[in-house]
Amino acid sequence: MLKIIGIIVVGVIGVIGAFLFMSGSFSSDPNNILNTGEYLTITVEGEVEKPGTYALDLGATMNDLIEKAGGTTDNADPLAYFDDAMLSEGMTYYIAPKYDLTDICATEPIEKVNVNTDSQEKIQEIDGVSSSVASSIVSYRAGGNRIDTLEELLEVYGIGNATYTKMRNYVTLHA
Repeated sequence: MLKIIGIIVVGVIGVIGAFLFMSGSFSSDPNNILNTGEYLTITVEGEVEKPGTYALDLGATMNDLIEKAGGTTDNADPLAYFDDAMLSEGMTYYIAPKYDLTDICATEPIEKVNVNTDSQEKIQEIDGVSSSVASSIVSYRAGGNRIDTLEELLEVYGIGNATYTKMRNYVTLHA
């Protein structure tokens, strides 16, 4: 009986030691997406070669995220993101297409509206954007706010997930 208790105690100590060793080695791995103390955990979707979740250094930019995801596809719209946009922990960023994804033979780019410079009337041309939402976008940027990522549209009064999802393929951020 004493022999069995001894074996159990040694086994428990071994398991605890293994867990302590493993937790120490994982916490120093910069590619470990569970470690958010020194790194940002960011997800990217849309027109990148390898959509997914990545661990990036604090202060990472959209360019850093795109590089980590293997670059953009040929269909990525470079006017729908700023390379130097700062990223936020836990966010999912979307790289919009240049051509319609439902049209395999698309040769004409999607007609888009610049939410940082176009008029309220022009912004209203986006399907699903009401006059009040267009007005909110103009008011948001009039307050000295440049929209740096498509996801920042979610900060504009009146834009929820459904409106954002409808409009994100029809928006550019710069010329």
